[in-house]
Amino acid sequence: MKHRIVVLGAGYAGAFAAGNLARRLSPADTEITVVNAVPDFVERMRLHQLAIGQDLAFRKLADVFAGTGVRLRLARVTGVDPERRTVAVTSEDGDGELAYDTLLYALGSSVAHHGVPGVAEYAFDVTGRSSALRLRERLAGLGEGGTVLVVGEGLTGIETATEFAESRPDLSVALAARGELGAWLSPKARRHLRQAFDRLGITVHEHTGIEAVEPTRAIAADGTSIPADVTVWSAGFAVHPIAAASGLEVAETGQIVVDRTMRSVSHPDVYAAGDCAYAIGENGRPLPMSCASAGFTNMQATAAIIARLTGSEVPTTGLKYHGNHISLGRRDAIFQMVDGDVRSKSWYLGGRTAARLKSGVLKGAGWGIAHPTFGMPKRKRRLATAPDRAGVRAAA
Repeated sequence: MKHRIVVLGAGYAGAFAAGNLARRLSPADTEITVVNAVPDFVERMRLHQLAIGQDLAFRKLADVFAGTGVRLRLARVTGVDPERRTVAVTSEDGDGELAYDTLLYALGSSVAHHGVPGVAEYAFDVTGRSSALRLRERLAGLGEGGTVLVVGEGLTGIETATEFAESRPDLSVALAARGELGAWLSPKARRHLRQAFDRLGITVHEHTGIEAVEPTRAIAADGTSIPADVTVWSAGFAVHPIAAASGLEVAETGQIVVDRTMRSVSHPDVYAAGDCAYAIGENGRPLPMSCASAGFTNMQATAAIIARLTGSEVPTTGLKYHGNHISLGRRDAIFQMVDGDVRSKSWYLGGRTAARLKSGVLKGAGWGIAHPTFGMPKRKRRLATAPDRAGVRAAA
């Protein structure tokens, strides 16, 4: 019987991982199944573009995995039973269950409400395709002078505010930051960021925590009322509680606690990659939820799975950040280099050159997803031993 590998989620981490596994493991010994709730690959890093009205082409996962040997199951994951090694799913065809020998959990994250009143009812976000399309419809209905408030001074908040202001100069765009805008950037990069906000006419409310969201305004911690026909919430991410409910060891964030190889510390048949993995970087701190982390963790997880199944030494891949790349609309961007402690270096790249570099990164990631088994070796690796359901846990 074949060794059953199930990958949960086909975002940046899951889709890349499934392709790597199919590229390097022999189909004679392994069966790879990807479970995803929607039929398309969603470029999450571009959802703020979708929300403001730009047309993006979405790749069908059936086309992405066609000819690779990877099986696609369109269904929503509702539970994981690591003791029985099964995954509960639901789809248009009803409820079902998938058995696995090795599980790669890559379900990603969604917007974090932080318990702020009104966020769930009145705020919008760009963490998923459906929520971005909902925001797109709302923004399309705003006339000249409509007010948009973006809450959150992280990368998502900055990219969203600048994209909206550039694409819709008829709107009044503001950003609420708990601290100083771009505080983590080098002085020159911070100045570049502020100049971009000034050029685009974005109002910045610094040192302003939002304590409530209402239909036409947001209420700051000091009681100040900020007008907002649309509030876009980008104040952090949260993972789905499925992992915590399954009995897997998780951190306070709900992320799966993994070792250096992205293997669950409580269940050796389970690996995690992307936002749902609580992984420690080379600087001794948890990796942030980001596309870069998805790349690091999926490469490490797949390398470890392949090595252990084929009886090879488990390699370690780098878990070190080199910089932050922030789009400021379509024609401007900032690339900020960081040191080993993720502190900004004095050097940065800005302007059109940085924007072209960011565009290249996005196109490269999209191309990689569309060609998951590019460079497929003529000879794929066989498992070290014949698959044995009873012995898989011990052998893993």
